[in-house]
Amino acid sequence: MLVSHYLHQLQLCVRRHTPLTAKNLHAQIIKAGLEHCGPLPNTLIDGYGKCGLIQDALHLFDEMPHRDHVSWASILTAHNQANLPHLTLSMFPSMLKDDELGPDHFVLASLVKACTTLGDIRKGKQVHAHFVLSPFRDDNVVKSSLVDMYAKCGLLDNARGVFDSISLKNSVCWTAMISGYARHGRKSEASDLFQRAPVRNLFSWTAFISGLVQSGNGVDAFYLFIEMRREGVNIVDPLVLSSIVGASANLAVLELGKQIHGLVITLGYESCIFISNALVDMYAKCSDILAAKEIFGRMQRRDVVSWTSIIVGTAQHGQAKEALAIYDEMIYAGVKPNEVTFVGLIYACSHVGLVSKGRYLFKSMKEDYGINPSLQHYTCFLDLLSRSGQLDEAENLINSMPFKPDEPTWAALLSACKHHNNIEMGIRVADHLLSLEPEDPSTYILLSNIYARAELWEKVSKVRKLMAFMEVKKQPGYSCIELGKESEVFYAGETAHSMKDAIFGLLKKLDTEMRRRGYVPDISSVLHDMEWHEKERQLFWHSERLAVAYGLLKAVPGTVIRVVKNLRVCGDCHTVLKFISTIMKREIVVRDANRYHHFKDGECSCNDFW
Repeated sequence: MLVSHYLHQLQLCVRRHTPLTAKNLHAQIIKAGLEHCGPLPNTLIDGYGKCGLIQDALHLFDEMPHRDHVSWASILTAHNQANLPHLTLSMFPSMLKDDELGPDHFVLASLVKACTTLGDIRKGKQVHAHFVLSPFRDDNVVKSSLVDMYAKCGLLDNARGVFDSISLKNSVCWTAMISGYARHGRKSEASDLFQRAPVRNLFSWTAFISGLVQSGNGVDAFYLFIEMRREGVNIVDPLVLSSIVGASANLAVLELGKQIHGLVITLGYESCIFISNALVDMYAKCSDILAAKEIFGRMQRRDVVSWTSIIVGTAQHGQAKEALAIYDEMIYAGVKPNEVTFVGLIYACSHVGLVSKGRYLFKSMKEDYGINPSLQHYTCFLDLLSRSGQLDEAENLINSMPFKPDEPTWAALLSACKHHNNIEMGIRVADHLLSLEPEDPSTYILLSNIYARAELWEKVSKVRKLMAFMEVKKQPGYSCIELGKESEVFYAGETAHSMKDAIFGLLKKLDTEMRRRGYVPDISSVLHDMEWHEKERQLFWHSERLAVAYGLLKAVPGTVIRVVKNLRVCGDCHTVLKFISTIMKREIVVRDANRYHHFKDGECSCNDFW
């Protein structure tokens, strides 16, 4: 009777996740002399695990005179729940060796879960082999876990093989398979499976939509979300909203993001921390950093993602000192920074030339927080040194870092050589970069400019020939602008837009005024073999100029013009947009492939180094 009473109390404790109650119950069980009685020890381990008391669970497990399959399943599950999957796997051999127990289906499912979390497909296949050779080879729960593992690790054909072998498919395996196809760009197979699913609930919709967002198919994700709303699916879990806010951020579609924000408020999920984090990130990526700050300021609870999102957002928008001040607030609030936080901080330092502060942060991430710098951290630190003219130190860093430098890393150093007119180092870096057979067309423009400054015309010719070949593969430049519910896309070159004449007229008028103020077109970015006036004409029709002109003609007077460009803004357009911001007395924000440019009163937030 007493055992039943404690079992019931422990089960309530597990459901409510109350650590103190679990410890009190354990003490009462010991006083009653029932610590080794029946199912109580295993239930206590399970309770400690679910309450986050992993050390208590492990201590109890180690003290057990007899451990069975339930004991092992409970302690392995507890380690998974504590996000310690490596310990789950490292403990398993003891089950075979010390307790002479083979894994049952519950233990196998825990092992598969650990492999999934670690992304360790090699060990995952070993567990799969154990499963196939075990008496539990037909267990559908373990098979569902294997489908999830293979799908998340990108082995979709393996996942489908296990999926097809399941006699009674549950919602977990359907969702895992649909999500796997969607996340890895196999849209048609995801759609086919989604249509065939016996039950299409919120979680299957979320899996499909989130997968599409993660694979860069944000537009398809929006259409699917609209379909879900039309079918009247009740959003009882906000994860799908987080995904669709993320799609707005990736597409930089501000108005659509605002509509989703309105839906979030209507459904009462704005106070949900991961939704607020997604909104901060979305507004920052959609160039409305003020709205991002406003949401951050209203948050009642903030985690490391909250702080990191606003730090990275302010840094990307050129507000470096503010980003560093927010970091100080974060540390004062007792929140430990992560890898992404330091990317944003070092990036911020590079914008204002705070070399000492950047060095301190680069050192601090390792010494104070145990974070090993990644290639991205090294690239940001290199950018800081390069911007500040510390080119020798930058070159030493690139040659000594524990990663093989990639094209963007070398290009950052080469751009600095050009900016600081260090031709000797520029040639050395350019030769190395050229040997890497770069893929970004802007890298070839940079190479051509460096060689031209050094009057190495043979190398200029070689780069131009390579550029001519690259032209076949080059992604066409385009710029998007949103005005309310309308969205327009402009491609480089003369446009067939219905407002072509008005756009041309405004650009021509602006060109005349800019030249009067001292503007001289920079044709160095045009590598085609043509007359100088043809090169000027080609610059005149760059997509960002068309989009800005359209915005000036159509937007409400005084509002910010926001443009998203798929490629890097060229040097001439950067100069032109500074002029336009002064002439038209308008703020212009351009998000290009590299960063955000806030043009206002003839200045840019990037300080002319991008």
